[in-house]
Amino acid sequence: MSDKSVVVDSFGNPIDPEVAYARGSILRSSVEEMARLRNAQKVAGGRVRELGPGSIGVFTGNPRSFPIGVDDLETICEEWVGPSLYADDLRRVALDHLGGEPSDAVTVLNRSSAGIIATILALAGGRTVVSIAPAGGHSHVSVVRGCALAGVDQVEAQADGDWRAAIDEARPALVVVTTVTSSLERLDDEITIQVTDHAHGVGAKVFLDEAYGARLRPVLHGGLLSLKLGADLTITNSDKAGLNGPRSGVLAGRPDVVAAVAAKGAELGMDGRAPIAAGALRSLQAFTPEGLREEAATGQKIAVALEARLGQDLVRRTDLGPMIHQDDVLALARERAGGKVDQTIVPCEATAALGILLLRNHGILTVNTHGQPGGRVSLRLKPTADAVQRVGGTDAIVAAVEAELNTVAGHLGDVASLSTLILGEEA
Repeated sequence: MSDKSVVVDSFGNPIDPEVAYARGSILRSSVEEMARLRNAQKVAGGRVRELGPGSIGVFTGNPRSFPIGVDDLETICEEWVGPSLYADDLRRVALDHLGGEPSDAVTVLNRSSAGIIATILALAGGRTVVSIAPAGGHSHVSVVRGCALAGVDQVEAQADGDWRAAIDEARPALVVVTTVTSSLERLDDEITIQVTDHAHGVGAKVFLDEAYGARLRPVLHGGLLSLKLGADLTITNSDKAGLNGPRSGVLAGRPDVVAAVAAKGAELGMDGRAPIAAGALRSLQAFTPEGLREEAATGQKIAVALEARLGQDLVRRTDLGPMIHQDDVLALARERAGGKVDQTIVPCEATAALGILLLRNHGILTVNTHGQPGGRVSLRLKPTADAVQRVGGTDAIVAAVEAELNTVAGHLGDVASLSTLILGEEA
């Protein structure tokens, strides 16, 4: 990236600019993060085999179900003919969901991250990509990685900064706007429209990362549907914020721009094949604003209860539930450790350890165990469907967090034991 200055976390650890958190001696790279995920999958599988599938509640905000019927398997899920059967319905429901015009186009990628990377590869044009994020947040790691793959610089500006100067100086072919981050910081629609107009004024195309925003903004904040904000194209995730899965990215916008991204995605094996696209169709068809509002209300109940236990200074309320920053998790665990701390342990390792304990001992599944490499590492509790009931209710969740913070504290003096906890015995 063009900005080479070193940024550190609250403990003085250098933050990796690619992922926006500090790497440690245990979670050194994406390789170790995948080992963490494999270990968590084993732990989750063991719990299900012992206690049944109802023993795990998903608090990632991603249900990841596969909402297709038996009749779909031999029709719209069939690889050769299926796309011709679902194409019109998918286009219609996606454009309705995203506020598109009848002339707009739709395609499905196998992940929203894949769609972001394919968009950068297709549209960056060898020039610096400007990324605009909400104040206090930053763009998804796939924006950083997409720019690296395209061989272009990325300049990121926040909504409360001088984003106009960033666009004017870079003269980009592509501006990426993150309306709602993974940590649920949110751009006001007015700012998004201003960014879009300014970017178009210098000849750039505008791409909205609306993985969460496509539903959070309109349903919870009365905002405009995605494509009503004036961008050239937008993408949303079919298993976030009221959509039930499968994991995929639904991309829509100007036909010529969508065609370029779809072609690049297909070249690189990022396209959503018939079963995935069919699942995205069924997910969009099943969406109700009421379901999202219910998710949000449940998350707020957890946030209130966790605030009462740990304090408002530590717990931040987001639209979908509470969040505790990874630095605060480590600081709290250090305090409870009473000085028996290995100073090499970094915040992402503390939250990974907390995540595996919550999963193993309480069935609380979070992104701290099941997130992909480079995903946010703060503790976030975004309940899906009946997740709270599955793990014993709100009070049980808060008690579990409290208890396992103490357990993490007990591991902070021993890197080897913490590594085994996070990565498993085989690491």
